[in-house]
Amino acid sequence: MTAPVMIHAADMSGTRRMTRVIDVLGEMFADLAAGRTRSPARTVVDHGDRRVLLVSPAVWERRGVGSVKVTTLTPDNPARGLPLIHGIVALTDLETGQITALLDGAELTAVRTGAVTALATRRCTPDDTDTMAVIGAGVQARALIRATAAVRPIRTVRIHSRTRAGADRLADWVRDAAPRPIRAVVCDNARDAVADAPIVCTATSTSDGTPVVEADWVAPGAHVNVIGGTHPDAVELDPALLAGAMTVVEDRTAALDGAGEVRAAVAGGLIRAEDLHELGRLVSGGADPGGRTSVLRTVGMAVEDTAAALALFEPRRAAGRGTGGPPAVPPPGEGVPDGHV
Repeated sequence: MTAPVMIHAADMSGTRRMTRVIDVLGEMFADLAAGRTRSPARTVVDHGDRRVLLVSPAVWERRGVGSVKVTTLTPDNPARGLPLIHGIVALTDLETGQITALLDGAELTAVRTGAVTALATRRCTPDDTDTMAVIGAGVQARALIRATAAVRPIRTVRIHSRTRAGADRLADWVRDAAPRPIRAVVCDNARDAVADAPIVCTATSTSDGTPVVEADWVAPGAHVNVIGGTHPDAVELDPALLAGAMTVVEDRTAALDGAGEVRAAVAGGLIRAEDLHELGRLVSGGADPGGRTSVLRTVGMAVEDTAAALALFEPRRAAGRGTGGPPAVPPPGEGVPDGHV
C-alpha cells in the first residue's frame, strides 16, 4: 500500500498555494449550489468544560475525492501555550478507497476559512481595494489577511483585539510575513479599526450576543466577512446591518442552523431566509451586490476541507513527491471559531 502524503502546516503557506485553494473552493461552491455535491452534518462529542471532539466527513463526487477531519477544541490550551485546535484531515480517493494524504487539520481549517472569505471579497469589492480592518488577532486572523492579500492589493491593515499584546503580535507578523509591504495599524477600539474600511473581517472567539461591530460603524458599500463566535447564537456583527445588506452564506440551511447574526436577523424580522444568497451563486455570477454593503457570514462546512485538501495535494501528486520536515505548530490564541473546526 502506498503511504499517504504528509502535508504539514508549513506546506500550506505562500500566496500561490492560497490562490489555488481559493480557486478550487470556488469550483466546489458552484457544485454545491447546483446540487452536485453535499456536506453532511458533523458529529460533535462534548466532554468536560467546553471541550469538544468533532468528526466531519464529506465527499466531492465530481472530483472523485472525500475527506474525514477529526478535530479537538480545547479552550484551556492557549493558557498552556498550546493551540486552541488540534486536528488531522484524511483525504481519500473515492475510486480506490485509498487514503492519499494526511493534512494538519488546524492549519487546513484556517487556510480554507480564509479562502472562503476571499471568494466573497473578490466578488464584492473593487479590484483596487487596498485597506482592510481585522477584529481578532489569532490564527484565523492571519489566514484572513493572507487570503485577502491574495485577491486584493492590500497596503494597510487596521487591527483591534481584546488584548493589546495580541494585536501587537499580529501587527508584527503582518510587517514581517506579508508578501508585499503592508502597513499594520493597531487600534485601541473596534470602531476606529472599522471606520471607513472597505473590507472588514471579524474573527473572534466571542460567546456573547452583544455585537463586536455595530451596524453604524460600517461604511456604506463596504464588504464584511464574519467568521467568529463559539456557538450558534454568538454574534460578532450587529444583525441590523443585514437588513440593508446583501447577505451571503455558504449554505442557507447551515447558516440558519449555526450563524448567530443570521438567526437573530431572521428571528427579528430583519430578513427572510429566502433573502440569503448562497456563495456558489455569487461566485458563478448569479448574485451581485451592485454597490450595496455586503456581508459574508460563514459557519464552516466539511466539504470545504475536502476541496482545500485536494487543492494542496494535487501539486504534490503531480510532482510525485511527499513532504519532509516536522509539522509546524501554530501559535495559541483567539480567533478560531467553533463553527469552523
